[in-house]
Amino acid sequence: MNPAEHRPLSRRHFCTSTGAGFGSLALMNLLSEERLRGDDTKPSPAIEKNPMAPKAPMLPTKAKSVIFLFMFGGPSQVDLFDYKPELQARDGQSIENEFRRGTKTKAVLQASRRSFQQYGESGLWCSDAFPNIAKHMDKLAVIKSLQSDSFAHGGALLQVNCGRILQGHPSVGSWVTYGLGTENQNLPGYVVMLDPRGGPTSGSPNWSSGYMPAAYQGTLIRTSNQPILNLQPADGISRPAQRREIDAINQLNRLHQQSRTEVSELSARIASYELAFQLQMAAPEALDLSHETAETLDMYGINEPKPDWHSLALGPSTFGRQCLIARRMVERGVRFIQIYSGGGNAGGQNTWDGHHGIEENLRLHCPEVDRPIAALLEDLQRRGLLESTLVVWGGEFGRMPVSETFNTGGKPGGRDHNPKGFTYWLAGAGVKGGTSYGATDEIGENAVENPRHLRDLHATILRLMGLDHRRLTYFHGGLDEKLTGVVESSPISEIIA
Repeated sequence: MNPAEHRPLSRRHFCTSTGAGFGSLALMNLLSEERLRGDDTKPSPAIEKNPMAPKAPMLPTKAKSVIFLFMFGGPSQVDLFDYKPELQARDGQSIENEFRRGTKTKAVLQASRRSFQQYGESGLWCSDAFPNIAKHMDKLAVIKSLQSDSFAHGGALLQVNCGRILQGHPSVGSWVTYGLGTENQNLPGYVVMLDPRGGPTSGSPNWSSGYMPAAYQGTLIRTSNQPILNLQPADGISRPAQRREIDAINQLNRLHQQSRTEVSELSARIASYELAFQLQMAAPEALDLSHETAETLDMYGINEPKPDWHSLALGPSTFGRQCLIARRMVERGVRFIQIYSGGGNAGGQNTWDGHHGIEENLRLHCPEVDRPIAALLEDLQRRGLLESTLVVWGGEFGRMPVSETFNTGGKPGGRDHNPKGFTYWLAGAGVKGGTSYGATDEIGENAVENPRHLRDLHATILRLMGLDHRRLTYFHGGLDEKLTGVVESSPISEIIA
C-alpha cells in the first residue's frame, strides 16, 4: 500500500498542486524538444522539466557567464591594491587595534614591504606582488571599501559565497543558474575547481543550492585524468546499453516522484543521470588542452615547473590550467565557474591566511595566480569574450595593517583577519574599467569612504548578469528568500558602465 495515496489533502497542497499544474503545462510546452531521433544513444522521448533550461535576463545585459576567482584565506589589501602612504610612514608605531568585534589590544603598525605604482590611463595602484595583473588595471573596477560580519573563516566564507554566515542558504552560483539557467545542457551550469592542497573551511556548503532544487548546486571538476569521479561506465557496457539503463532508472524515479513532488532531489537525480551520460563525452573534450596553442599554454604558465623553494609552493601551472579550462567552459556556455586558490585547513601558509608571515604568504601565492589571471583577462578580450564574461576576484575578508602576535605565539610579521575594510575587483561584462571605488582609512583598517556590505557586492554581480536582486526570489519557509536577504542593499552603480 502506498501511504501517499491516503494522505489528507491540505489547503496548501491543493493550491500548490492545482496552481502549479497550469504553470507546468506552459513550462513543458516551452521546454519540449524533439528528443526521439532514431538513435538509441539519444535521450528518451519522455519530456522532463529542465531546471537548467536557458532563461532570459530580467534586465538588459551583455553578460552570459561569471568566473569567480576566490583567494581562500583572505588576501591582504594593503599589500596588493590598497596603497597606504600613511601606513608606510608610521611603520612600527603602536595603535589600539580592534582585532575581534569589541575586543581591542595594543598592536604595532606593519608597513607593506611591497612597492606600489600607478598603472595605465586610470592610474590605479597595484603592488609589485602582481606584475602581470598590473598591466590590466584599466580593465578593473577596484572596490576598496567592502565590509562583512565575521572575523572567522567559516562564517565569512559562507557569507561571501551564500549571503549569510550560517549554512543552508544557496550560493551565488546557484542563484545565478536559478535565474538564468545555462546555455550548455551537456556540461554542468555551475562548476567549482578547488586548490589541490584542499577545499575551503566549511566545505561544500560554499557551493550548495541550499533550499533550492539540488540541480542548482555546484559540480566539482578536477583537472586530473578523472575530472568527475565515478563518471565513466564499467568496462563492457556499451553506450546504447547504458542509455537503456539510464532510461529505466529515470522511469522508476519518475514513478517514485509522482507522489513526492516536493522532493527536489528526485528531479535533480533524473537530470543528473542524463547530464552524466552526456558528460562522458562533453567533459573530457572541455578539459582537453591538447588543441590549445603552445603560445596559449605558455601565457597561462601551464608548463612552468613546480618551485622547489617551499614545500607548499605550486607555481602558476595549476591555477593556470584551471583558468584556461574556465575560458573553455565560458566558450561552451557554462554559466558560473568558481576557482579556489589556497586550500586545506586555515591558519597555515597553504592558503592566503598570512598569520605566520605575510611576506612568505605573498611570495607563495601571488606568483601562483598573477600570470594565469593576467592571461585569462587577455585571452577573454582577444577572443571577444570579456564583454560577455564577468570576472570577480577576492576572498572572504582582508588583512589587518598591524603585525599579528595573537595567533603566532608572539612571533611578528603576519597579518590577522580584517572584515572591516577589504578589496574586491571586477572586470568584463558591464564593468566600468579603470575605476577605484570607496576607501579605507589612512592605515587601511576600516572602510570610511562609501562603505559597502558584501550584500551590495552580490546585488552588483546579479545586476551585471541582468538579474534584479529584489525580484530574484525563491519561496521557502513562508518567505520569498533572496541572495541579499532582508536588509536593504543596492548594486554599486558607480562601477557599472
